[in-house]
Amino acid sequence: MSMSDNDLKPEEFAQAAAEAIKDAQTRGFRDAGQVLATAGLCGVCALEDAGGLALGIEFALPIVAEAGKLRLHWPLLETLLIAKALGDSPLAAQLASGERVATWAMQGSLKDKWAGHARYAKDCDWVLVADGQGGGALLDLGSVEVQDDTALDPEHPQSWLTLDSAKVLAAVDAPTFAALQRDSHILIAALVNGAAEAALLTTAEYMSTRVQFGRPLSAKQAVRHLLARMRLLQEASNAGIQRLLDTDEDGRIRGTQPVLANALANAAFVLEKSIHLHGGMGFTWEVPLHYALREVRKFDAAFGSGALAQQVGRDYIQSV
Repeated sequence: MSMSDNDLKPEEFAQAAAEAIKDAQTRGFRDAGQVLATAGLCGVCALEDAGGLALGIEFALPIVAEAGKLRLHWPLLETLLIAKALGDSPLAAQLASGERVATWAMQGSLKDKWAGHARYAKDCDWVLVADGQGGGALLDLGSVEVQDDTALDPEHPQSWLTLDSAKVLAAVDAPTFAALQRDSHILIAALVNGAAEAALLTTAEYMSTRVQFGRPLSAKQAVRHLLARMRLLQEASNAGIQRLLDTDEDGRIRGTQPVLANALANAAFVLEKSIHLHGGMGFTWEVPLHYALREVRKFDAAFGSGALAQQVGRDYIQSV
């Protein structure tokens, strides 16, 4: 399936994805996977031979952004990327159909015998890890020891994996794994940007309806300035993400790290200020902005808690 053949537009996927995600959120983990797969979300980038739609990463962007906006607690980002990387393998078909669920350990490697920062690992079937030689390895989670790390999120913790007896189900070669990592940077940026966008919209509505001393809070200049700055950061992140889909002026592929580092920092700022502007409401279960902030912080920790931005700075200095 191609965009030219079917006149598909990526932005049209957002509404359909939102409906499926809302449905999935009312179900258990396995049933949620079936709902998402039936809607075509798990296989949007997988090959047609594997039951997917064979669409480009630009079609996954609005889907993942909606997952961020709606605070989906399911590894949709990881599953659709791994299904794409597995090509026409029967394993890809199992992911696209929702029969199996996969996650991705963003630190460590098979060579090191450990991996970490894997989301929802205890509920998944498979995990993708770096092999330590430039490629990746898809492992059976039943063959590894999983230990939850509740430091950043006690309700939806990331996991650390001991890989001494890991069973390898499939290997991903170095070029495919490098392309997969680039796609993951783009989609992670989209997910955290989506989470921050939802928080900003919620906050703007609250500020316009919350009245103190006869005026809505949004009438106060300090509040308006802060909301304007939050919107500016959101637009900057969104513009950067969209630019990654095109080559630069010289026809070269753009680097993803500066955009990802910027998106993580901007999303954290917007979410923290959203909680602040909600006052006491920002710390309640009725306004669950903390869920989104936890996700952003978990991704930031997976990239070294600020180390990504430092690396971007070092790379820039060395390039001039």
